[in-house]
Amino acid sequence: MRSVEIYVSGRVQGVGYRYFVVSKANMYKIKGYTKNMYDGRVKIIACGDKLNLDLFIQELRKGPTFARVKNLEISDLTASTHYDNFRVEF
Repeated sequence: MRSVEIYVSGRVQGVGYRYFVVSKANMYKIKGYTKNMYDGRVKIIACGDKLNLDLFIQELRKGPTFARVKNLEISDLTASTHYDNFRVEF
């Protein structure tokens, strides 16, 4: 099990990006959450097996139709928190 913190920058707010993230997380059996940040980025905490996380991150780089992903900042998390599902936080 691997846990990562991801910050996505670009045109990622107001374009359905968080709900795209939830859809892809469910597809790859990823647990955690996503939320908009005040600086225009989207934050994602994602927990899952390495292969599924790698595939999930590839999807995040593409984004939904109206998003324009410029950059993903990905950091491994050492402390593991248990999540039952993947959700949007406000």
